[in-house]
Amino acid sequence: MGRFLQIAGLVIGLAGLILQFCISIPASMEAGRSLLGSVIFVFSFFTILTNIGAVLVYMSLLSPTFYAWLPAFAGARMRAGVAASIALVFIIYATVLAQLWQPQGLFLLCDVLLHYVTPVLFVLWWLISGADGRTRWSDISWWMLYPVAYLIYALVRAPLAGEVPYPFLDVAKNGSPSVAISALAITGLFLVLCVVAVLADHGIARIRASKLR
Repeated sequence: MGRFLQIAGLVIGLAGLILQFCISIPASMEAGRSLLGSVIFVFSFFTILTNIGAVLVYMSLLSPTFYAWLPAFAGARMRAGVAASIALVFIIYATVLAQLWQPQGLFLLCDVLLHYVTPVLFVLWWLISGADGRTRWSDISWWMLYPVAYLIYALVRAPLAGEVPYPFLDVAKNGSPSVAISALAITGLFLVLCVVAVLADHGIARIRASKLR
C-alpha cells in the first residue's frame, strides 16, 4: 500500500506541477508579465514549492540513483516536515482560499490535484510508510523556518513586484494589522501541525514496535 501511494503521489504530483506550469506561465504572460516574471510568479506560491518538496521526497526514496542526488529529502525529519507543510496547504486552501475564486477547466483540475489530492496522498503515505519514530521535538524549530522564510519573502517581494501570491498577504489592500494577524495565525497553525506530526511519528513507531513483540 505504501509503495502504491508513493508512486501515485509522485505521478499525480508531477502531472499537477507540469500542467500548472504549462497553463499558468502563458496566462501570466498574457496578463503582462515577462517570461522570467511569470516563472518567478509561479514559484512564489507556497503550494507549488511544497508540492515540489513532496515530489522530491518521493523521488529520493524510489531508487539508489535518486537517493544519491537527493539525500536530504530522504531523511525521516524531512518527510515529517513536508507532511506538516502539505497538510497546511490543504487546510488553508480548503478553509480560506477556495472561497475566494472559482477556477475553471484545467486551472480547476490543477487546484484539485495540488491542493487536495497530493496532500491527502502524501500524508497517507507518510503515516503508512514514511513515519518511523526518528523525529525529535527540536526538529520543529527547523520546520518552522520554511513558512517563516516564505512569509518574509512574500511580504518583501510584494511592494517590489506589486502583487502577492495570496490575498490575505496584501498589505496595501488589507492593512498591516490584518496581514500580521493572518501571518501569525498561519504560523500558529503550522506549529500545531508540527506538534501533531511528531506525536504521530512517535505513536506510529510505538505501534509498530508493539506488533513486532
